[in-house]
Amino acid sequence: MTLRTRTAPPRRLALAQLINSVGDGAYYVCSALYFTRVVGLSATEVGLGLTVGWAAGAVAGVPLGHLADRRGVRGTAVALAVATGAAVAVFLTVRGLPAFVLAAVLYACCQCGLGAARQALLAALVTERERTRVRAHLQSTANAGLAAGAALGGLALHLDTAAAYRAVLAADALAFLAAALVLTRLPAVPPTPPAASGTPRLAVLRDRPYALITALHAALLLYMPLLSVVIPLWVVQRTEAPRWTVAALLMLNTLGVVALQVRVARGVRDLRTAARHIRAAGVLMLVSCAAFALTTVPASPWTALAVLLAAACLQVLGETALASGAWEISFGLAPEGRQGQYQGFFGTGAAVARMLGPLLLTWLVLGGGPVGWLALGAAFLTASWAMGPAVRWAAASRPADAAAVSASGPEPAATAP
Repeated sequence: MTLRTRTAPPRRLALAQLINSVGDGAYYVCSALYFTRVVGLSATEVGLGLTVGWAAGAVAGVPLGHLADRRGVRGTAVALAVATGAAVAVFLTVRGLPAFVLAAVLYACCQCGLGAARQALLAALVTERERTRVRAHLQSTANAGLAAGAALGGLALHLDTAAAYRAVLAADALAFLAAALVLTRLPAVPPTPPAASGTPRLAVLRDRPYALITALHAALLLYMPLLSVVIPLWVVQRTEAPRWTVAALLMLNTLGVVALQVRVARGVRDLRTAARHIRAAGVLMLVSCAAFALTTVPASPWTALAVLLAAACLQVLGETALASGAWEISFGLAPEGRQGQYQGFFGTGAAVARMLGPLLLTWLVLGGGPVGWLALGAAFLTASWAMGPAVRWAAASRPADAAAVSASGPEPAATAP
């Protein structure tokens, strides 16, 4: 995936993202089987450990993001990439539940902090009007890497040996180290001066409009465990579609984001267009959920497959629209010099979705059937349409110059060569 830009930093950010995502793609495919079949944990124990880990990560994101602001985002991002690689390596040594939970906490905290530091690094190295465009390229690159990594993980699944699974985890750890090396080649970013006397150190925790936006975004991010947990179970248990449909749907989602994310992001220019994209995402997700609900109607396997593919296509469109709008909002409403802590806070939405989503959605969708799908779609629609008023509230609470920018929108983005 080529990132067309006049400057080197976005290309190096994309290279680091690509390296990481290849390792992560292989890890995501193999990790559950490694923990259950090699380490010897039960599925319940794995779920418990990951839930505790992501809960800790959600809490750690803000202070680690603040640390990036105060100590320098490049150095912090490099250190957290190395630490995440070390956390993956620790998984190779665990032999029981307590050690696994500690390793999961370390891994999730480092991942959440790394995400915040990378977002702050992007904000510091790219002009304001190009942040969403560059972030879309990074997301497209990441999905391409995940697809390649998943193929490598599939090879390990085919071999189905402890050595193959350990090789995947070792490769993921090395990928984080390689990505850290790439990040060291980025320009240094001066740290933010200490806050003035009387100013809260973690100001984002008192920013109620931004907290509301983050909560609404977390609700919309429930599509993530929907993809990884609920839809595979739904296809196998509740439809007549062939079992390989699960792999086809995941591949469609990955390649769809690669193909569409940059194009969809071009329509986002300011906070107003960002909120409009998120409203459109809510409508698309509602229609997608309705299509998934229809797959319980008795039909031939090929008819069920066609409906599932249509529902997945709508979901990809909704996902890309949501991401494009969310990036613009998260960057645009974060004060300069505090991007680290604000991006850390905004990133808690993903951790919360990973932590609560599997349990909530299996109960709602697998337990509720078509009614559960429609209820989930209605929740997506409500959260997406509430985002516009929340963004206007947040913009109105900013200083006058920021409010002016949010009202009129920044100048049009320059066309990439």
